[in-house]
This record gives sequence, C-alpha cells and structure tokens, in this order.
Amino acid sequence: MGKIVGGFLVPHDPVMFVAPEAPAEDIRKRMWGAYDTCAERLAELNATSAVIIGADHYFNFGTGCLPQYLIGTGDVDGPLDVLPGLKRQIIPASEKLAGFIADHGHANGFDWAVARAFTVDHAVAIPDRLIIDPVRARGQSIGTIPVYIAAGVDPFIKMKRAIELGGAIKAAVEAMPDDERVVVIGSGGISHWVGTPEMGKVNEAFDREIMDYACTGNLAGIGGLSDDYILENGGNGGMEIRQWAVAMGAMPGARGEIIDYAPVREWVTGLGFVQLFA
Repeated sequence: MGKIVGGFLVPHDPVMFVAPEAPAEDIRKRMWGAYDTCAERLAELNATSAVIIGADHYFNFGTGCLPQYLIGTGDVDGPLDVLPGLKRQIIPASEKLAGFIADHGHANGFDWAVARAFTVDHAVAIPDRLIIDPVRARGQSIGTIPVYIAAGVDPFIKMKRAIELGGAIKAAVEAMPDDERVVVIGSGGISHWVGTPEMGKVNEAFDREIMDYACTGNLAGIGGLSDDYILENGGNGGMEIRQWAVAMGAMPGARGEIIDYAPVREWVTGLGFVQLFA
C-alpha cells in the first residue's frame, strides 16, 4: 500500500534564474540554500515518487483549453520555457502511480484531464531540478508526477475543490497496491503581482498568514479565502496558494515548519519554504 510520507511548499520564481544577482548576497544565499535544505530533508524521507502541483502560466494551456486539473501519466520533460541555468531535459517519471491516481479519480468523482506525454513549465521544473534532482544524484530513484491546476488565469479552480483534489491524491496513493512512498510538493506563490502596475510589490503580512495556515494545518482557514481577498492582498500570482492547498489537502492534519522566508522584491515575490510532516 502507498503512503504519503511528507510534503514541501515552495516557490517557483523564474526571476531567480533571470536575474540571479539582483537581491543582496545574504538573501540570495538564503533562498538558494532553502532549496538545498528541502533536498536534504527529502533525501531523509526515502521517497519513491513526488507529486509536484503547479499552476498553468499559459504555456501549455490557454484560451483554447484550460483544464481545472490535469495529471501527466507518461513521459515527462521540461521546462518548456527554458531559462538561464534551467535547460530542458527528460524528467524521470512515475508513470504507474500517475496512471493509478488518474484511474482512481475517475472511479471516485474526480475527472482528471490526462496528458500521456507532457512538457512541463517552470512551475514543475524548478522544484524538480532544485529539490529532487540532487536526491537522484545521491542514487535515490524518485519519479516525478506533474499535476497542473487552474490557478494562473481564470476560471480558477475553487479553493474547496483544490483541497478536495489533494484528498483524492491521498486516497489514490493509499489505494495503490505497490509500496510507494510519496512526497507532495505545492509549487508556487506566495504574494506577487505579474504583469500589473504593482509588479515588484510583496505583502509580507499575507505571506505569513498563508504560511501560518500551512504550519497549523488549517485547511478551513486557507480554504475560506475568497478570490477577491487573495487578489487584493496576494496579487494575481497569489492565486497560486491553490497549489499549497492541494498539498495540504493531501496531508490533512499535518503540521508544518517554515524552512525560510523573505519578501524579495528584486525577485518580485514573497519566497516561502515550508515542510509538511506526515
């Protein structure tokens, strides 16, 4: 039987790659170091698969088709949006478990959209490269399962449904007959404004509110936030707390610990790193 053994909530800030020297040196070291800490802690969990929940950025999906939630069940590579220091490459996948999650969902009220081959964008590629690849380099075999939810552009997945989707992932993992040890990674946020006059603004109070929900396992708190509240206080990029909600929904009752946080205006984002404990 499968088991979710831990989780991480992390940013996927592409500006870190585009302008790596922009913030002060101590901030740069801390934020890159937070990814290193996540990798070290991931190695201790002896995971066999990682479900990375990302947001659509209009790279794979757009006005022609915008699924509320999608899972990649076959070959995975990326990122589609190549960045300096983040080149496109094959991403080791966990195809059997991914297919099982999709099938289990279809049998239990979660009509997954399915990509049988998928080129991810930076939402999945950044945590895969910075957190999972270092563990693979140590000899541990971890397959990545990409999950995308509608959190970048409307119509947004509802917060309640995001939490329920996390529960569906948990139920599927636990129904899996194989002995899978699974980590869930909510990739995105926290506060940031993208392509608006407020771009560069960071709201530390909002960021700490969201991290507090994560650390206390407060699903009702994060799930009760309205879109208007999130947009006003966290920006359009703050809608990515839905990825955090999915990961938290997969680990109901779990408590968390802040690994690091900084409001990095030079990287236009409040960068928060939280570990969830099973």
